[in-house]
Formats: sequence, C-alpha cells, structure tokens
Amino acid sequence: MKIEDIHCVLIIGAGTMGQQIGLQSAIHAYDVILYDIVPEALQSASAQINSYAAALVDQNRLSRNDADAALARIRATSRPEDAAAADLVSESVPEDPALKVKVFAQFHKICPPHAIFTTNTSTLIPSMYSEATGRPSQFAALHFHGLVWDSNVVDIMPHPGTSPETVELLLAFAGRIGQIPILLHKESYQYVFNAMLGALNTAALKLVTDGVAVVEDIDRAWMGIMKTHIGPFGIMDFVGLKTVWDITQYWATVTGDVQLQANANFLKPFVDKEQLGVKTGKGFYSYPDPAYARPDFLTGRVDHP
Repeated sequence: MKIEDIHCVLIIGAGTMGQQIGLQSAIHAYDVILYDIVPEALQSASAQINSYAAALVDQNRLSRNDADAALARIRATSRPEDAAAADLVSESVPEDPALKVKVFAQFHKICPPHAIFTTNTSTLIPSMYSEATGRPSQFAALHFHGLVWDSNVVDIMPHPGTSPETVELLLAFAGRIGQIPILLHKESYQYVFNAMLGALNTAALKLVTDGVAVVEDIDRAWMGIMKTHIGPFGIMDFVGLKTVWDITQYWATVTGDVQLQANANFLKPFVDKEQLGVKTGKGFYSYPDPAYARPDFLTGRVDHP
C-alpha cells in the first residue's frame, strides 16, 4: 500500500481519544467509521465530536463549511460487519490486553487483507498482541495525545515483526493528518511523553496517599515553579480518571507494587462515583470552571486535614 491508497479510517472505541482521532482524520479528508459495541456510547460520541468541531470553528481554526464537511465524513455503527471496510484501523479500547486481543482477532476476520492495524494504547507494547491481529507485519502502535489538534505528537512504535513499509506508511499518514511523528526504535512501555507524564502522576499520587500534601497544593507546587497553566491532578482530570485508574491498577496487579496499588485505591472512589474528570464535569476539580484556572488559584488557600 501507498499513502494514496488510504481512504477510510476505522476507529474502534468511541471514547475520548477515538472521538478526537476520528474528527482529526475527517478534517483531513479521510472517510471515518466510528465503531463501538455500545450504541449509547456512539450517541454520546457524536454529540462530543460536534462540540469539538464547534469549538474549532469558534476559535477560527476551521471554517463552518469545512467543519460540516468533516462531520459528514464520519459514520457511526455498533455492527462490526458495517465497520470493516477500512484501509487503516485505529484501536482505542480500554487498556486491557485480553480485550485488545479479542477485538483485533474479531476485526482481522472481516477487514480487507490490505488494511493496516494500529493501536492507540498508551502503556502497552504492540508485541503483546501482534499475533492476534492476524497480520503482524501490518501492525504497529500509533499513539495519539489529546487534544489531538493541539498536542499533535504521535508515537509510532513498531514491534519486531512490523514491516518497514508499514512504518513508512504510518509516518506518512501521521503527517497527512497534521501530526508530528515520533518514531521509537524499540518497544518501550509508556512510550515517550507518557513515560515522563506517568512518572509525574505517580509521584503526585504518592504525595497524596502518603498524606504529604493535598491535591490543590501539589498542583500549585508544579504550576508555580514550572509556570504551567495546569498541574498533575488537573492533567489527570483531562486524561480521564477511569483511564488513569485502569493503567495504575493494571500495573499494580502486574508488578505487585504496593505504592501503585495505594494510588489505584485512592483513584477507585472517583471511578465508582463516575467522577471521571472533564468528561463528566467533576473529578479532582469541577468543570467547566476548574479552580486551577482561576486567577487567584496560586495564591489561594485550602483547608488542610
């Protein structure tokens, strides 16, 4: 395949990242199929994608006509057989290797033989389930960051069986949809940016679980010294606390790390209450007006336990 042979992109998983990857691909003239096993998830995704497009129009980054054209290129379905006719597949299901194995095996049976398969996993490596794709030479990680149109860096991580042609095709595709491709020369858990971000989040959670400081003051420390507009707990709200918990709990289970388990236990009540961050309007902060965005946040005080 050549880059000119890619016309249709299948997004498996209609969560936050799937929505953004789909819209970004549609903005750059690709037809997009958005698939999710849960029909209700597709309804929610459609509303959020429309909201993303409206925001880009309001910011004068996209014309209304171009936004309408992009939205018209996106088709949603919960029927696998209606989703299979794609040239490139981007998987964004939860960080569960067994689930990813099941999904890729399912779509290998129904997608055309030429289709390239990619995973948007943020912590797993592609060789963990490359054989399940049925087409390991046409498979690699293509990992995006949110918001895709702002944080426009994508990790391309081949596994030992990925063909050079697939790597070149993914490099070209990333460029076509406005991304800065970062090519990894070996498999590495947590990729590039997430390896650094994960260390920050783990350290921030440890400070809370050890009783050293409260959430707001930890964010103040980071924001005040690094001069950023957001701290680690605000970032976790943006990523989604279910995603952060999934990753933390997975690695706590795999490694037996006591501190990671304590961090996961701290996050679990937020997940149970569906206080997942920006997407639900409440996480460590309340949205759309989080405390850390207010002018007096750095000089404000919180009640210490």
